[in-house]
Amino acid sequence: MSWRLLPLAVLFLMVVISAQAVIYSKHQSRLLFTALQAELRLRDELNIEWGQLQLEQSTWATHGRIEEVAGSRLNMRLPNTRSTVILLE
Repeated sequence: MSWRLLPLAVLFLMVVISAQAVIYSKHQSRLLFTALQAELRLRDELNIEWGQLQLEQSTWATHGRIEEVAGSRLNMRLPNTRSTVILLE
């Protein structure tokens, strides 16, 4: 009688192992999806920060701003026409 139940026991064991594999696979899939969502959120935050930094850089690099800093901090000024020398070839 035990020989007749052996194939049934093997099939039952295989079903249990298969169910455990499905549970493990689904759990890993959920963990990876959560990690992916976190990385996508980080990417979006970094893209926003990058855009803000580009805007800030363009603001600081305008001609008016550069001319203002050159005059106030470096005491630079435009030369007058008397101090301008034109060299001809």
